[in-house]
Amino acid sequence: MSVRELVVLGTGSQAPSRTRNHNGYLLRWDGEGLLFDPGEGTQRQLIFAGVPATAITRICVTHFHGDHCLGVPGIIQRLSLDRVPHPVVAHYPVAGAEYFARLRGACAFAEHADLREHPIDREGVIATGEFGELSARWLDHRIDTVGYRLVEPDGRRMLPDALAAHGVTGPDIGRLRRDGALTVGGRRVLLDDVSVPRRGQCFAFVMDTRLCDAVFTLADGADLLVIESTFLSEHVDLAAEYGHLTAAQAGRVAAECGVRTLVLTHFSQRYTDADRFAAEAGEEFGGDIVVAADLTRVPVPPRR
Repeated sequence: MSVRELVVLGTGSQAPSRTRNHNGYLLRWDGEGLLFDPGEGTQRQLIFAGVPATAITRICVTHFHGDHCLGVPGIIQRLSLDRVPHPVVAHYPVAGAEYFARLRGACAFAEHADLREHPIDREGVIATGEFGELSARWLDHRIDTVGYRLVEPDGRRMLPDALAAHGVTGPDIGRLRRDGALTVGGRRVLLDDVSVPRRGQCFAFVMDTRLCDAVFTLADGADLLVIESTFLSEHVDLAAEYGHLTAAQAGRVAAECGVRTLVLTHFSQRYTDADRFAAEAGEEFGGDIVVAADLTRVPVPPRR
């Protein structure tokens, strides 16, 4: 059975707190496990979440500020310790290649894992597979930063009643899906006769950035948008100065981009009332809002 959910491992920002670990987000997408921005303590948070290292297939780093990458050494070493049998691909901005090398070799250990580095040097599609397309866009932060977008290809949803009416059963269903047409009992059956279009699902991940065109490009039509909301609007000037978003800005992005579920995270430790983030974003966005907390799980919304 396929699983599509976000496992939240950490929701803090520059400084962790008693209740919020540094960043860390694992997207479980069928057979893929994309680990975004593993901050300090991510290895232990995975244990608390009941997720094994073998679930990780990709590591996606947005940029090389510590709260987004200080957990990389522990994750890499855990992959080797647990002898993860499959290759794990690491994506990160190419300008941070020196930092990634330092993190990868932070201390002595026996490297058994097959870790393959794929630095990002341009916008666009950076990986393809059965999961669809993973793409990256440059964001507007104080250092080189990327956001990520995962899009499943559009497909078809088979209609049981129509299949029965046309006499298409068993292995013929797969052949019809593959070939687009099939002869059954002397009659030509087209895929369009027994199915309807099924829109592919979309996930977007936007961390440290000011509002810019790339934020809206990444979020466009996302079923699940994970986006930083470090500040509330009372500190909008600080947000702009340090290259971050407010909860209201995150809500605006979700509203303008037709997002289905909005996940707010990366909260400054100066705030103690998380409900304020939901209230502020809700003034802009009328859809589902999740104020992320450590170790929560957020399902990708069911297909429309």
